[in-house]
Amino acid sequence: MHALTPHQFIDVIARAGSIRKAAEVLAITSTALNRRVLALEEELGLPIFERLPRGVRLSTAGELLVTHLRNQASDFERLRSQLADLAGQRRGHVSIACSQALLPFFMPEQIGRYRRDHPGVSFSVQLRDRAAAEAALVGHVADIALIFEPIRLSEVHILTAVRQQIHAVMAADHPLAGRATLRLRDCADYPVALPTAQYGVRALIDLAILRLSVRLRVMLESDNFDFLRRYPAQEPLISFQIPIGLPGVDGTEGVVSRPVDTRDIPEGRLYLCQLRGRTLPVAAAKFAAQVEGAMETRFGLSPEAG
Repeated sequence: MHALTPHQFIDVIARAGSIRKAAEVLAITSTALNRRVLALEEELGLPIFERLPRGVRLSTAGELLVTHLRNQASDFERLRSQLADLAGQRRGHVSIACSQALLPFFMPEQIGRYRRDHPGVSFSVQLRDRAAAEAALVGHVADIALIFEPIRLSEVHILTAVRQQIHAVMAADHPLAGRATLRLRDCADYPVALPTAQYGVRALIDLAILRLSVRLRVMLESDNFDFLRRYPAQEPLISFQIPIGLPGVDGTEGVVSRPVDTRDIPEGRLYLCQLRGRTLPVAAAKFAAQVEGAMETRFGLSPEAG
């Protein structure tokens, strides 16, 4: 109990929304944890949490305190990483929030490449949609984020942006697999599978459908891009994905991909970003530079970058 810092227990309670649930995470009694909160509130002279019928939430003072504590923890991690550099070591931790499309291929490749050179660096990878990824940066929960369409918050600083043309994914023996490029009206002749509404790929397709007055036969919807990429091997159905979420070799797992003409669906943008004004810990900064180079080498620099 005595080893817990205010950053640890206040942050855990804020995330859990309940002192009881936070106590379970911290493996202490809720009574003991509540005493720590009350003692800190007495020391500050202000309530940190508003007590609700079902849990707690941060007060205005509590929000300021949590922001301060998270900034302190972030500053300490940066210092620790810089001191490790002085000792000739490559240590530290990198926290990433990213869209689903990055998880199957690109992110394992990049983390594996980095850790082969710097095995002392640990990583956490969080699956987050656009809004949640931006919130993770603002809350210092993530060092960097990779987000597909669009960036909404002014607090987010774009390190680079690359073009991503929407691809149609289908079985290797699908009637359209022989074409180099597809029009959206070609896809209308077959059942399709689409990601759910919160994803950038779906937003671009929906806008194209409205603009072109094309009617797609949506037979499947899912919030899981891995499922959407694999399913077309089961029947003559078409799903959609961005290149970074596709295997490097066509025909993997029995499916192929073909780009959809940009006259129908404009290219989207994949953004690598961090919190504006934040100096990243050394390990996170070096990993971000590696990812930036890999994205630009593979896909070319978008005019929005920088």
